Amino acid sequence: MQKRTFIKLSSSLLAAPILAPLVSWISDDKIKNWAGNYEYSTNKISSAKSIQQTQELVKKYSKLKVLGTRHCFNGIADSKNQFLSLREMDEVIALDPKAHTVTVDASMKYGQLAPYLDKKGFALHNLASLPHISIAGACATATHGSGVKNGNLSTAVAAMEIVTAKGEIRSLSRAKDGEAFKAAVVHLGGLGVVTKVTLDIQPTFTMGQHVYVDLPTAQLQEHFDAIMSSGYSVSLFTDWQKKRVNEVWIKRKIEKGKALDAKPEFYGAKLATKNLHPIAELSPIHCTDQMGVPGPWYERMPHFKMGFTPSSGKELQSEYFVPRKNAMEAILAVERLRDSISPHLQISEIRTIDADTFWMSPCYKQPSVAIHFTWKQDWASVRKVLPMIEKELAPFKVRPHWGKLFTIAPAQLHSRYEKLPEFRKMLQEYDPQGKFRNAFLDTNIFGS
Repeated sequence: MQKRTFIKLSSSLLAAPILAPLVSWISDDKIKNWAGNYEYSTNKISSAKSIQQTQELVKKYSKLKVLGTRHCFNGIADSKNQFLSLREMDEVIALDPKAHTVTVDASMKYGQLAPYLDKKGFALHNLASLPHISIAGACATATHGSGVKNGNLSTAVAAMEIVTAKGEIRSLSRAKDGEAFKAAVVHLGGLGVVTKVTLDIQPTFTMGQHVYVDLPTAQLQEHFDAIMSSGYSVSLFTDWQKKRVNEVWIKRKIEKGKALDAKPEFYGAKLATKNLHPIAELSPIHCTDQMGVPGPWYERMPHFKMGFTPSSGKELQSEYFVPRKNAMEAILAVERLRDSISPHLQISEIRTIDADTFWMSPCYKQPSVAIHFTWKQDWASVRKVLPMIEKELAPFKVRPHWGKLFTIAPAQLHSRYEKLPEFRKMLQEYDPQGKFRNAFLDTNIFGS
């Protein structure tokens, strides 16, 4: 493989792509994330095929991080010493139809679990844009889909099993562990090695999606709640130009025996007459079916098909969460920066996420709107734009996605997470010697 130039991001910054390839993780004896913008600090990897092996490896090393599907483009999962891979532990452990739960190896990907559940007559409450990410990694960083009544993916977690720094197995559940459970689910990789996750499931369902183009910003401003509530999951894609939203993706459940109808106009937007990609210039071949074509839930909730490796070239990503009550103020604040943003942007996505009770979740105690940016892979330019966006969103006590690019100072982060002091104490309890600590945690959680 030809050598390529990669950007080494500061470990205090974050990034994650929705469209980047899943290949070329390892080349020239270096490990990179799946968009190729981040080079990890060591290539030392040990693999575990069982919980017993996991315990042995955790005991063996003084410093350790779990490396999953490499969907974060930053230092959140980085290590200068040693990585542990659980890729071979990716099976369904138990399905409990009566309790409506499924227990899986934590490294299992949503794209593996979803078809299995559907064949058994069950579904998850939501999925992210990409199905290729691991369940453990997505829950640890509060990764999400969209929908005003849908919490992020971690809200489906009913129980989890962790191998702590001492190599001991510790189990936590929603039913038995109260605040400790709320602290542990979105753990940012700091508690230990998550080996099992139990998820809530529900009866399977069919969905369809329609796309509308050119929604006037004025209509969005007047009818934001109605627009975002028009489907089970709704996403807005915009380049912040021309006072309009480029595309509105509306995903709706289809009741048995009924067709999914769509009006030709939606708050001034026009119904698309062909399948579209969120970035208009790209082919929709890898996107999930549109035009109201019925399909199983797991083939409609993601934006991209499970059977394809999404690819649009290199990119960087950022995402910011604000309270839903401040949604339009925040959107208009970002729109005012359009001339600074647009030269470096591929597309932005706006989604809604319901409130949750997880201490380190960006949606902790607040229904939220997430404003997402897929950037061209030009870190020098993006690094100059992010502080401008963060300044505009500061009045809304903005919280960044833990797995994507941001430049918010640790002191500001701490002021926006009321449970952060207690979270630090829990990390110290589970990992007193800092075995799972790294530069990212030292800076953003333990820094000042």
